[in-house]
Amino acid sequence: MASIPTPPPRAAVHPAVQPLSYLLGTWRGQGEGSFPTISPFKYSEELKFSHAPNKPVVAYSSKTWKLNSGEAMHSESGYWRPKPDGTIEVVIAQSTGLVEVQKGTYDAEKRSVKLKSALVGNASKVKEINRVFELVDGELTYVVEMATNLTSLQTHLKAALKKIASGSDE
Repeated sequence: MASIPTPPPRAAVHPAVQPLSYLLGTWRGQGEGSFPTISPFKYSEELKFSHAPNKPVVAYSSKTWKLNSGEAMHSESGYWRPKPDGTIEVVIAQSTGLVEVQKGTYDAEKRSVKLKSALVGNASKVKEINRVFELVDGELTYVVEMATNLTSLQTHLKAALKKIASGSDE
């Protein structure tokens, strides 16, 4: 009878990802959205940050649901590439077909990430998207600002999430 191989020991987080290791895992919480061209709304969200230890990248995904009905609203996924100099490159594909390329900075001590649009593709109306993530009192908070061809840059989304599971394998 053949023996079942033992799985390899869990590898350490890649050195490039270490400053963002506090993000790794699954986060859930609630947020609210508004914009001059839409009615305000509230939503539930799940964010996942995962990492394959031999790669200097964090996989990211987000899913949102209407707060009251649980009906699916929005999803997006992408990759975050932190650099040793404190800069970060992020690509995100949204379920709407919109694609973002963002560049920014992270501060490992303050546990914050600030992203600004370098490119917004496949969008007829959206011109710019900025995102700020911060860990505040154990909660991951974020603010998303957006500009369209009809509006200047302003807050579109904000949320607070609690970590419900840790993890680092992609």
